[in-house]
Amino acid sequence: MNIKISFPILLFLIIVFSAFNKQNSPNNVMIVGQMKDVMWKGKLQGNINLDTINDKEGLYGIGPVEYLSGEILIFNGKSYKSTVLSDTTMHVEETFTIKAPFFAYSNITKWEKVILPDSVITINDLEKYINNTTKELHRPFMFKISAVVDEAMIHIVNLAEGAKVSSPKEAHEGMIDYILNNEEVDIVGFFSTEHQSIFTHHDTYLHMHLITKDRKKMGHLDDVRFKKGELILYLPQYN
Repeated sequence: MNIKISFPILLFLIIVFSAFNKQNSPNNVMIVGQMKDVMWKGKLQGNINLDTINDKEGLYGIGPVEYLSGEILIFNGKSYKSTVLSDTTMHVEETFTIKAPFFAYSNITKWEKVILPDSVITINDLEKYINNTTKELHRPFMFKISAVVDEAMIHIVNLAEGAKVSSPKEAHEGMIDYILNNEEVDIVGFFSTEHQSIFTHHDTYLHMHLITKDRKKMGHLDDVRFKKGELILYLPQYN
Protein backbone atom coordinates (compact mmCIF):
# COMPACT_ATOMS: atom_id res chain seq x y z
CA MET A 1 0.00 0.00 0.00
CA ASN A 2 1.42 3.38 -1.04
CA ILE A 3 0.84 6.26 1.36
CA LYS A 4 0.95 9.71 -0.16
CA ILE A 5 1.74 12.66 2.09
CA SER A 6 0.78 16.11 0.91
CA PHE A 7 3.42 18.84 0.83
CA PRO A 8 1.87 20.90 3.70
CA ILE A 9 1.80 17.83 5.95
CA LEU A 10 5.36 16.92 4.98
CA LEU A 11 6.53 20.44 5.74
CA PHE A 12 4.79 20.33 9.11
CA LEU A 13 6.47 17.02 9.99
CA ILE A 14 9.89 18.40 9.05
CA ILE A 15 9.38 21.45 11.27
CA VAL A 16 8.21 19.33 14.22
CA PHE A 17 11.08 16.88 13.81
CA SER A 18 13.62 19.72 13.59
CA ALA A 19 12.21 21.38 16.72
CA PHE A 20 12.32 18.05 18.57
CA ASN A 21 15.95 17.52 17.62
CA LYS A 22 16.83 21.07 18.69
CA GLN A 23 15.19 20.61 22.08
CA ASN A 24 16.97 17.31 22.62
CA SER A 25 20.32 18.22 21.13
CA PRO A 26 23.49 18.18 23.25
CA ASN A 27 24.38 21.49 24.92
CA ASN A 28 20.77 22.65 25.04
CA VAL A 29 20.24 24.71 28.21
CA MET A 30 17.41 23.67 30.49
CA ILE A 31 15.97 26.47 32.64
CA VAL A 32 13.73 25.66 35.59
CA GLY A 33 11.85 28.42 37.42
CA GLN A 34 12.37 32.17 37.08
CA MET A 35 14.46 34.65 39.03
CA LYS A 36 11.68 37.27 38.98
CA ASP A 37 9.23 34.84 40.64
CA VAL A 38 11.66 34.46 43.53
CA MET A 39 12.57 38.15 43.82
CA TRP A 40 9.12 39.68 43.39
CA LYS A 41 6.62 36.92 44.24
CA GLY A 42 8.51 35.20 47.04
CA LYS A 43 8.41 31.75 45.43
CA LEU A 44 11.39 30.45 47.40
CA GLN A 45 10.67 26.74 47.43
CA GLY A 46 12.59 24.32 45.25
CA ASN A 47 11.38 23.77 41.69
CA ILE A 48 14.02 21.16 40.92
CA ASN A 49 15.77 18.51 42.97
CA LEU A 50 19.26 18.10 41.52
CA ASP A 51 19.15 14.38 42.29
CA THR A 52 16.46 14.04 39.60
CA ILE A 53 18.86 15.08 36.81
CA ASN A 54 19.65 11.62 35.48
CA ASP A 55 22.33 12.44 32.91
CA LYS A 56 25.30 13.79 34.83
CA GLU A 57 27.92 13.30 32.10
CA GLY A 58 29.44 16.68 31.29
CA LEU A 59 26.81 18.35 33.45
CA TYR A 60 27.17 22.05 34.28
CA GLY A 61 24.69 24.20 36.18
CA ILE A 62 24.16 27.19 38.47
CA GLY A 63 21.47 28.62 40.73
CA PRO A 64 20.62 29.36 44.37
CA VAL A 65 19.62 26.88 47.05
CA GLU A 66 15.89 26.86 47.84
CA TYR A 67 14.71 29.52 50.31
CA LEU A 68 17.84 31.47 49.26
CA SER A 69 19.96 29.63 51.81
CA GLY A 70 23.10 29.12 49.70
CA GLU A 71 24.56 28.82 46.20
CA ILE A 72 24.91 25.89 43.79
CA LEU A 73 27.45 25.13 41.09
CA ILE A 74 27.73 21.94 39.02
CA PHE A 75 31.08 21.48 37.29
CA ASN A 76 31.60 18.52 34.97
CA GLY A 77 29.17 16.27 36.79
CA LYS A 78 30.13 17.28 40.33
CA SER A 79 27.69 19.39 42.35
CA TYR A 80 28.80 21.90 44.99
CA LYS A 81 26.74 23.75 47.59
CA SER A 82 28.04 26.74 49.54
CA THR A 83 26.53 28.17 52.70
CA VAL A 84 27.47 31.00 55.06
CA LEU A 85 29.29 30.25 58.29
CA SER A 86 30.31 33.82 59.15
CA ASP A 87 31.19 37.15 57.55
CA THR A 88 34.56 35.69 56.57
CA THR A 89 34.03 31.94 56.28
CA MET A 90 31.83 29.59 54.29
CA HIS A 91 31.16 25.87 53.96
CA VAL A 92 31.41 24.17 50.56
CA GLU A 93 30.29 20.57 50.21
CA GLU A 94 29.93 18.21 47.26
CA THR A 95 26.34 16.99 47.06
CA PHE A 96 23.41 16.50 44.68
CA THR A 97 20.92 16.49 47.56
CA ILE A 98 19.82 20.07 46.91
CA LYS A 99 16.75 21.86 45.61
CA ALA A 100 16.72 25.17 43.75
CA PRO A 101 13.90 27.66 43.07
CA PHE A 102 15.44 28.55 39.68
CA PHE A 103 18.26 26.74 37.93
CA ALA A 104 19.99 26.44 34.55
CA TYR A 105 21.92 23.38 33.45
CA SER A 106 23.39 21.77 30.35
CA ASN A 107 25.30 18.65 29.36
CA ILE A 108 28.45 19.66 27.49
CA THR A 109 31.20 17.19 26.62
CA LYS A 110 32.94 19.07 23.79
CA TRP A 111 34.38 22.54 24.23
CA GLU A 112 36.03 25.16 22.06
CA LYS A 113 38.97 26.75 23.85
CA VAL A 114 39.36 30.52 23.47
CA ILE A 115 42.33 32.34 24.98
CA LEU A 116 40.97 35.78 25.76
CA PRO A 117 42.87 39.00 25.03
CA ASP A 118 44.48 40.96 27.85
CA SER A 119 41.84 43.66 27.32
CA VAL A 120 39.24 41.39 28.98
CA ILE A 121 39.67 42.21 32.65
CA THR A 122 36.20 42.88 34.11
CA ILE A 123 32.74 41.33 33.88
CA ASN A 124 31.66 44.10 31.48
CA ASP A 125 34.65 43.33 29.26
CA LEU A 126 33.76 39.64 29.29
CA GLU A 127 30.09 40.28 28.48
CA LYS A 128 30.96 42.48 25.52
CA TYR A 129 33.50 39.98 24.20
CA ILE A 130 31.10 37.04 24.45
CA ASN A 131 28.22 38.97 22.91
CA ASN A 132 30.32 40.23 20.00
CA THR A 133 31.99 36.92 19.17
CA THR A 134 29.11 34.44 19.54
CA LYS A 135 26.48 35.93 17.23
CA GLU A 136 26.30 32.65 15.30
CA LEU A 137 26.23 30.41 18.36
CA HIS A 138 22.92 28.91 19.47
CA ARG A 139 21.69 30.97 22.43
CA PRO A 140 21.25 30.72 25.36
CA PHE A 141 24.33 28.72 26.25
CA MET A 142 26.44 27.73 29.21
CA PHE A 143 30.17 28.39 29.24
CA LYS A 144 33.10 27.85 31.55
CA ILE A 145 36.23 29.81 32.38
CA SER A 146 39.60 28.87 33.80
CA ALA A 147 41.40 31.88 35.24
CA VAL A 148 43.51 33.50 37.88
CA VAL A 149 41.79 36.44 39.51
CA ASP A 150 43.76 39.33 40.92
CA GLU A 151 40.64 40.16 42.90
CA ALA A 152 37.04 38.98 42.88
CA MET A 153 33.89 39.47 44.93
CA ILE A 154 31.41 36.65 45.29
CA HIS A 155 28.30 36.40 47.41
CA ILE A 156 26.23 33.70 49.07
CA VAL A 157 22.54 34.32 49.63
CA ASN A 158 21.68 33.73 53.27
CA LEU A 159 18.02 34.54 53.88
CA ALA A 160 16.77 34.03 57.42
CA GLU A 161 14.63 30.93 57.91
CA GLY A 162 10.94 31.75 57.48
CA ALA A 163 11.60 35.16 55.88
CA LYS A 164 9.15 36.46 53.28
CA VAL A 165 10.27 38.09 50.04
CA SER A 166 8.49 40.61 47.82
CA SER A 167 11.42 42.55 46.34
CA PRO A 168 15.06 42.00 45.33
CA LYS A 169 16.13 44.01 48.40
CA GLU A 170 14.33 41.60 50.70
CA ALA A 171 15.68 38.62 48.75
CA HIS A 172 19.25 39.74 49.43
CA GLU A 173 18.84 40.35 53.16
CA GLY A 174 21.48 38.41 55.04
CA MET A 175 23.60 37.97 51.90
CA ILE A 176 27.34 37.85 52.62
CA ASP A 177 30.07 39.11 50.26
CA TYR A 178 33.48 37.47 50.16
CA ILE A 179 36.66 38.93 48.64
CA LEU A 180 39.15 36.67 46.86
CA ASN A 181 42.72 37.68 46.03
CA ASN A 182 45.18 35.97 43.68
CA GLU A 183 43.15 32.77 43.36
CA GLU A 184 43.05 30.10 40.64
CA VAL A 185 39.38 29.61 39.82
CA ASP A 186 36.84 27.89 37.63
CA ILE A 187 33.71 29.74 36.58
CA VAL A 188 30.47 28.35 35.18
CA GLY A 189 28.34 30.91 33.37
CA PHE A 190 25.08 31.38 31.51
CA PHE A 191 24.77 33.80 28.60
CA SER A 192 21.57 35.06 26.99
CA THR A 193 20.24 38.30 25.56
CA GLU A 194 16.65 37.14 26.14
CA HIS A 195 16.55 36.01 29.78
CA GLN A 196 16.95 39.21 31.77
CA SER A 197 14.96 38.91 35.03
CA ILE A 198 14.35 35.24 34.15
CA PHE A 199 17.86 33.95 34.73
CA THR A 200 20.05 37.06 34.62
CA HIS A 201 19.56 40.37 36.38
CA HIS A 202 17.83 43.09 34.36
CA ASP A 203 21.08 44.91 33.51
CA THR A 204 23.24 42.03 32.28
CA TYR A 205 23.33 39.07 29.89
CA LEU A 206 25.48 37.01 32.26
CA HIS A 207 24.94 34.89 35.35
CA MET A 208 28.12 33.32 36.75
CA HIS A 209 29.21 31.27 39.73
CA LEU A 210 32.87 30.95 40.73
CA ILE A 211 34.63 28.16 42.58
CA THR A 212 38.28 28.10 43.61
CA LYS A 213 40.51 25.32 42.28
CA ASP A 214 40.81 23.86 45.79
CA ARG A 215 36.98 23.77 45.95
CA LYS A 216 36.94 25.58 49.31
CA LYS A 217 35.22 28.81 48.19
CA MET A 218 32.23 29.18 45.88
CA GLY A 219 29.55 31.77 45.20
CA HIS A 220 27.77 34.03 42.75
CA LEU A 221 30.30 36.23 40.95
CA ASP A 222 29.60 39.97 41.35
CA ASP A 223 32.88 41.64 40.46
CA VAL A 224 36.28 40.57 39.19
CA ARG A 225 39.64 41.66 37.87
CA PHE A 226 41.15 38.85 35.82
CA LYS A 227 44.91 38.41 35.75
CA LYS A 228 46.28 39.14 32.29
CA GLY A 229 47.41 36.10 30.35
CA GLU A 230 45.60 33.71 32.70
CA LEU A 231 42.06 33.81 31.26
CA ILE A 232 40.68 30.97 29.12
CA LEU A 233 37.08 30.81 27.92
CA TYR A 234 35.45 27.52 26.92
CA LEU A 235 32.42 27.64 24.62
CA PRO A 236 30.22 24.63 23.82
CA GLN A 237 30.82 22.88 20.50
CA TYR A 238 27.67 22.01 18.57
CA ASN A 239 29.08 19.52 16.09
